[in-house]
Amino acid sequence: MTATETPTRRQILESLTGLLLALFVSTLASTVVATALPRMLSDLHGSATDYTWVVTATLLAATAATPIWGKLADLYSKKTLLQVATVVFILGSIAAGLAQSAGQLIAARALQGVGVGGLQPLVQIAIGAMIPPRERGKYAGYQSSVTAISTIGGPLLGGLIVDTGWLGWRWCFFIGVPFALIAMVLLQLTLKLPVLRRDNVKIDYWGATLITGGVSLLLIWVSFVGDAFGWASWQTGVMVGGTLVLLVAAAWVETRAAEPVVPPRILRQRTTALAILGSLAAGTAMYGAAVFLTQYFQVSRSYSPTGAGLLTIPMMAGILVSSIVTGRLISRHGNIKPYLVIGSTSLALGFAVLGFVDARTNLILIGVAMTLIGAGVGMTLQNFVLVVQNAVPLSDIGAASATVAFFRSLGGTIGVAVLGAILARQVASAGHDTSVATAYGNATGHIFAISAGVALLGVLAAVLLKPVRLRTKLDLPAEPEPASTE
Repeated sequence: MTATETPTRRQILESLTGLLLALFVSTLASTVVATALPRMLSDLHGSATDYTWVVTATLLAATAATPIWGKLADLYSKKTLLQVATVVFILGSIAAGLAQSAGQLIAARALQGVGVGGLQPLVQIAIGAMIPPRERGKYAGYQSSVTAISTIGGPLLGGLIVDTGWLGWRWCFFIGVPFALIAMVLLQLTLKLPVLRRDNVKIDYWGATLITGGVSLLLIWVSFVGDAFGWASWQTGVMVGGTLVLLVAAAWVETRAAEPVVPPRILRQRTTALAILGSLAAGTAMYGAAVFLTQYFQVSRSYSPTGAGLLTIPMMAGILVSSIVTGRLISRHGNIKPYLVIGSTSLALGFAVLGFVDARTNLILIGVAMTLIGAGVGMTLQNFVLVVQNAVPLSDIGAASATVAFFRSLGGTIGVAVLGAILARQVASAGHDTSVATAYGNATGHIFAISAGVALLGVLAAVLLKPVRLRTKLDLPAEPEPASTE
């Protein structure tokens, strides 16, 4: 297949089997632990801070690795990179399942995150390299459906595993290994993509290191401030000051690197900048809702891990229905902005409703809010990526897709870490005067009110987007040669 030749529908569907299975296991890794966290950290004698970092370690490692995988995709075979990322993911999963302490578990989850940071963007990149943007809309519905099942179904699966005596929480990590192996075989047999080599591509390791260091230091400070040390302390000064220095240095490096991790030329485009902002908000919503809702149902409402997972079904249904319907409508008409506006608004409304949650809130009302959130995620998550892919040439598809995935993962990482820290502090401060269930319910409502404010950024981004008409060709048309002046 040549670089600009569009494969047949049969070839696309065959290739999608392995790609979507790889996407499934990579997303499942971030959410299957949600309902199992109380049990696994109890067995490993972990702290409340460890609780958040078991999730955050994967997201942070994925955030750091994503742009590097994207750059490699512009240099080497996307198929080979997908298989390498799968091997890394498998090794991290096995290590996590064998962990004997909270520290070992967090380290293994970070290794797992490096694999996730490759699989998720590389799937997007591979799809972008073989399907024109206009047609990609209906296939985006399949992607969102897989994301829905793994994101929201993950906590349900985790609950079932934990509640099954002969399995136990370690199988939350082992369960993904056979699926990942099957994905590798399917990718080898079905995925056929041209290798578009760019001789001038260089990996911006300095930029990746500085960005990762800055974000990591910020998250460490958020996790410990107010507990291990005070807000006005020398530790705060060192960490906040260090964060600013690292991020300023990263910005300086990015403007001078030959191939920056976060390309300024992509960020300078109005369409891509707004899509990235919207994707950041959607990422915060997706991970935050999956992690904190299942905790709420278990701690505040006393449901079992399986019961907590079942109660998140309205969100999964919202993602499934909205992603499939929206994807087909986008492919039919080619207009994407209206669905982004409606989806981001639905997301914000759902979180606004959850902002009033406490330990006695009616479950039907919570179900309605979760459906709104699910519909919003289904209409925005993949479509913000599609907006960016539509705006760049095929030769830049790796860097552009990785940039969006980077910010989406960054939003999820910061969201889970910051919201988790706020929730832990509110529960700790209120626990002396109220029951844990009441304190946890009130704190959960507070963090979802904050999430509603973050989701408004997605609404703003969608509204400010110029109308986008999806192209029907794989690549942008070549720019005409300048007219001769002779």
